[in-house]
Amino acid sequence: MRILLIGDIVGRPGRRVARQLLARLRKHHRLDLVVANAENAAGGFGITPPVGEELLTSGIDILTMGNHAWGKKESYDYLDAEPRVLRPANYPAGVPGRGSAVVQTATGGLAGVVNLGGRVFFSTDLECPFRTGRREAMLLRERTPVIIVDFHAEATSEKVALGYHLDGQVSVVAGTHTHVQTADERILPGGTACISDLGMTGPVDGIIGIRKELALERFLTQLPVRFEVAHGPCALCGLVVEVDDRDGRAREVYRIQEHD
Repeated sequence: MRILLIGDIVGRPGRRVARQLLARLRKHHRLDLVVANAENAAGGFGITPPVGEELLTSGIDILTMGNHAWGKKESYDYLDAEPRVLRPANYPAGVPGRGSAVVQTATGGLAGVVNLGGRVFFSTDLECPFRTGRREAMLLRERTPVIIVDFHAEATSEKVALGYHLDGQVSVVAGTHTHVQTADERILPGGTACISDLGMTGPVDGIIGIRKELALERFLTQLPVRFEVAHGPCALCGLVVEVDDRDGRAREVYRIQEHD
């Protein structure tokens, strides 16, 4: 099974470049499954039903979220209603939505997807992503050995640690959140492919997707300047992983960065 994981889609520009490139990417990389982080997809913060449907009809099979999962009031009901949009599984019990899912690919294969949130440098009091990740992996392995984890976290150390913790239990652990693609993709001894951060899908002429003059104003003044998504040329960043359907082990992994 060949899987593309796409880094945080930022606003309208990110959605545009994803729509523009996905058909070609699916063909060129012979993709069976596309997973994308969409926590910044609606105006840079959160998701709405129209934005989610736009992405799910553009060639993406399942969407993951992160700390901005609740950035739009519409997301509460949408996350409950749409099984193809996940929020971190380590939120407390009773939170809207779901943290994992099993999706069927176009060729009939099954893959499990888990969304987790980090705790280092985050103010949200989430449950342990390490224990939650292992529990979710055990449940999903009852249905498929192919399991993908999107770990939405700030600290590189926490993301690397989760990769080792889940090595041999899942197929991929991909970090998201920082919007900067890292160059540390590899396959661990147990067969789990890892990368610290997938990067960003959105405008490159900004500061991690935000209009640079607004980000600079906040840095210089320390005032709560309202951020807006940048405009201009865009890039799609992600990771392609080939996984053995029989045992869930990653066989090949490489980064992509495509510009519009």
